[in-house]
Amino acid sequence: MKKSLICMVLGASFCMLDAAELYNEPFRPQFHFSPARNWTNDPNGLVFYQGEYHLFYQYNPFGDTWGHMSWGHAVSPDLVHWKHLPVALAEENGEMIFSGSAVVDWHNSSGLCRNPDPRDPSCLIAIYTGNSGHQSQSIAFSNDRGRTWTKYKGNPVIDLGLRDFRDPKVFWDEPRHRWIMVAALPADHKVRFFGSSDLMRWTALSDFGPAGATSGAWECPDLFRLQDRWVLSVNINPGAIAGGSGNQYFVGQFDGTRFTNDHPASQTLWADYGKDFYASQSYSDIPPQDGRRIWIGWLSNWLYANKEPTHPWRCGQSIPRVLRLEKIGNSIRLTQEPIAELASLRGEHLHLGPANVAEANLRLRGFQSETYELIAEIETANEAGFKLRKGPSEETLAGYDANRTEVFVDRTRSGIVNFSRDFPGRHAGPVVAANHRIRLRIFVDRSSVELFANDGETVISDRIFPSPTSNGLEVYALGGSARVISLDVWKLRSAW
Repeated sequence: MKKSLICMVLGASFCMLDAAELYNEPFRPQFHFSPARNWTNDPNGLVFYQGEYHLFYQYNPFGDTWGHMSWGHAVSPDLVHWKHLPVALAEENGEMIFSGSAVVDWHNSSGLCRNPDPRDPSCLIAIYTGNSGHQSQSIAFSNDRGRTWTKYKGNPVIDLGLRDFRDPKVFWDEPRHRWIMVAALPADHKVRFFGSSDLMRWTALSDFGPAGATSGAWECPDLFRLQDRWVLSVNINPGAIAGGSGNQYFVGQFDGTRFTNDHPASQTLWADYGKDFYASQSYSDIPPQDGRRIWIGWLSNWLYANKEPTHPWRCGQSIPRVLRLEKIGNSIRLTQEPIAELASLRGEHLHLGPANVAEANLRLRGFQSETYELIAEIETANEAGFKLRKGPSEETLAGYDANRTEVFVDRTRSGIVNFSRDFPGRHAGPVVAANHRIRLRIFVDRSSVELFANDGETVISDRIFPSPTSNGLEVYALGGSARVISLDVWKLRSAW
């Protein structure tokens, strides 16, 4: 990251720090996005345009706890290496800029695009919630690839006069030739769909909900087509599977007006069984030749996010994940896999074939790293897995419990855990395992663990705060023998 860019974004006082010192603080993520300093939460406005992935995010420009919500901004050519840009949409006139989305207005349906290239009439449009005591939906536009933004003079474009009405996600519905918005009615445990021809005049179409988990506020919805079905993602806080905030989803059909759930209304499907994946949003306008549906989530939990022991920043985003629908058992489920681009960070590699626990640990004895990717297949009739970020008195367990047919992450002894009584614990999710075997793919960063079981059938995302010297790796087994069928570990270089 160039020092001149840091100065532009953060101000002259911060430039006294040498650029090499940045992104090397204790617990600083090395391959997850985090702002150079201050608070961040929900990812916003995820859109691909003219060769760049844009990441906007809820941001406090003035401190490291929630407040003064604005849209921070970064761009990337590959969703791995990020370039910071100035704040895109700032709090002003008593209105904070809450969560929302962004789209490419390819044919200038809004009339706001002023692209000087006559062959390309497109521009970027951001759709966001303005919060000034009550919440309404507004838009802003950019004619310079997202570098500067102008708020539409006719804002708000939807105002229901409600205190809680937020988080618009917008996409172009080609069969109906109109824009579709899904926004949250948090207290009602509903989302509402709207339609528009120009992004400014909106008509209410239908509501969905209550359904699934309803013990907390519904927030940050997303609706997208995936293979032959539609997925409606709805985040909830509190009331998630691991406690606090989390991400549920519904699979069904959308006819341009109404979403129909394929599952019973009482059934809850969880996208992530950890405690730290929230406010997920998928990318708009990824080129058809790519074809992937990619999303990112906030890597924290409202139970303790303001207390995380980091400085000079607080919180960050998950690794980007590719989504698919797969038949698991008798039902269609969402699966997630890390983007392939993360392999560009792989460094030193260790491989071992079939081995018992003692043999595997003999090979791992010299392994030390704060950041790595692990791919393994293990076999056990009881419990087996890995001790991640292991030190003399610290370790994070990640493994498979055959008796419960579940995978888990246990961060009870992971490092600093006493900043919140809601932080330590064991988080588990169900899996379908054949012959007591499980496939695990685990990404370990300086302050996070993301576990993907059976090609993303079950995902667990958890923050951890271990000592820098807790950097060992071991295999373990409880209540019987276990085998490592195969194991590959790559140390991961910093993306910064």
